[in-house]
Amino acid sequence: MNFIATATATSTAEPAAFFARWADMATWPEWNQDTEWVRLDGPFVQGATGTLKPKGGPKVGFVVEKLTDTAFVDVSKLIGARLVFDHEITAADGLTTLTVRVRIEGPLRWFWTKIMGADLAKSVQPDLAALIAVAEGVRS
Repeated sequence: MNFIATATATSTAEPAAFFARWADMATWPEWNQDTEWVRLDGPFVQGATGTLKPKGGPKVGFVVEKLTDTAFVDVSKLIGARLVFDHEITAADGLTTLTVRVRIEGPLRWFWTKIMGADLAKSVQPDLAALIAVAEGVRS
């Protein structure tokens, strides 16, 4: 496994606001700077599949590998590897804390880390900040 990045941020929005944004994948380009479009093949449930088109890259299939009331994990299928985005939510004292971890697994993880690792690492924190702004209803 190649660890790419971790981003953490705190928000006044309720956890449900983030799950609503994650479930509405067609709107991901509003807060995810590297995404051209996303299509989900049905409802946002564990096991759901879809297709994502990164800006400047080929379409990639993905699966919602885990979905609970505190976590969302999506896995993109790469040749010889898996790109894993692990989203975790905790709520306490009226605040919601989001943590996003990105890693690449599989025999060709070294190749994909070299190709996209640095760009992913740079985009995780800004994307999380943009997601929070959208969830809180902040206009830029």
